[in-house]
Amino acid sequence: MASFNFALLTPEIVMAVLSLGLLVIGLLIPPGDRKGMFPLTIFALLGTLAYTFYDFFYVQRAAFLQGMYMHDQFAVYFKILFLIAALLVVASSKGYVQKFPAHRGEFYPLVLGATLGMMIMAGASDLITMYIGLELMTITFYILVAYRTNDGKSSEAGIKYLVLGAASSAILLYGISIIYGLTGSTQMFMIAQALGTDLSPATILATVFLLAGFGFKISLIPFHLWAPDIYEGAPTPVTAFLAVASKAAGFAALIRFYLLMMYSQTFSQAGQSLLLVLAALTMIVGNLVAIPQKNIKRMLAYSSIAQAGYMLIGVIAVSVPAVSTFIGGIKAVLFYAMIYVFANMGAFAVAIHVGQAQGSDEIKDFAGLAKRSPLAAAVMTASVLSLAGIPPLAGFVGKFYLFSAVMDQGYVWIAYVGFVMSMVSVYYYLSVVKVMYLTDGEGLPDVPVHGAAKFTMVFTFVATFALGIYPTPLAQMAIAAASSLVK
Repeated sequence: MASFNFALLTPEIVMAVLSLGLLVIGLLIPPGDRKGMFPLTIFALLGTLAYTFYDFFYVQRAAFLQGMYMHDQFAVYFKILFLIAALLVVASSKGYVQKFPAHRGEFYPLVLGATLGMMIMAGASDLITMYIGLELMTITFYILVAYRTNDGKSSEAGIKYLVLGAASSAILLYGISIIYGLTGSTQMFMIAQALGTDLSPATILATVFLLAGFGFKISLIPFHLWAPDIYEGAPTPVTAFLAVASKAAGFAALIRFYLLMMYSQTFSQAGQSLLLVLAALTMIVGNLVAIPQKNIKRMLAYSSIAQAGYMLIGVIAVSVPAVSTFIGGIKAVLFYAMIYVFANMGAFAVAIHVGQAQGSDEIKDFAGLAKRSPLAAAVMTASVLSLAGIPPLAGFVGKFYLFSAVMDQGYVWIAYVGFVMSMVSVYYYLSVVKVMYLTDGEGLPDVPVHGAAKFTMVFTFVATFALGIYPTPLAQMAIAAASSLVK
């Protein structure tokens, strides 16, 4: 029997211990004395992130529990992404969480618990293991979304997310049960081998149910209906974590599942057409419906839906059975997922800060922000322009990789749809910039940025520009992570 090397699971173990430990500390310490939980969480995340970076470059590829869980550079890359997102969310939410003296002790353990669920999703090569990670993440988000117990919108968002999330989990489980009935296994590689090349109605049905379950988690059209209301009603730091890390976790699970399923021509034929249609619809509807939005969180919600469509293009590029194709498509998704963290977290950090200062998330309340808080206005501008794919920001490089990967496989039309929709997105992104720089904010308070919130804004601003000007290090990491899936 192979030895079980627990050292390779250090990030997961640390997240589990920290989450439970901080929860106990929060219960033992009186509400007024819980200020120390913030620096403790920050240092713990920084330490785990530093170790995970080391782990990426000196990674030892291993399979645990007879192939149910993988430790490879692909999984470690996403762990780095989740830890960065969690770190930025915690840093940007310090002032926000302090508004909840009775419950602030639970916020940080819940964020770490959700991060642990995402890590399990990234490494899962078994459908049941993947589902356990997904449910750990999702159940934690149910609590976080409804965290403001005295706010009707937050409670409503929590209930909606619970009901719709339970329905999507049932759909996903039904697809898994059909697959198990057809193959007698829940391990992805064994499933692909067992299915072979027979395209049966049951297999098509299972494919539809599984893609529907994944589609809900990454908010693809038409499984997106939960996103705008939940994003608007949830506390803004939770919205940021949902939009960034939760979506990346969904793509991590989808990529590993879809890539292994490509060994079966059954899933290749049944899944490819579905993904093309879903990607086109998601980009078109997400961008068009974002245009009339007046609330910054709803606008970013529809923007997030559109971004999922762009990333799905890279998954489509994986559908041609050649190693170079696998690496090119996956590399594009991995690169874009990371730069999406910085751009989106920058935008949400500003939204958190302005909303906290003014008590509103309406776009009109960003009027005159360039004078009231030049740093916040500059960060928001860089973030939304990166999301739109404007050079020399990182979003341009990310979309270039995505569109190039899918065009190399002959799917030129879907790349054109993505390009046109990127141009459409410039309109509603610039509408926010217009309000900040060209609208008078007379009567609105100044919103100076200090402390951890300032660090978050500056860090995301610098990262967005630096990765646009010099993307090579991150691109090389993405290539290494993608290559680890096809070794």
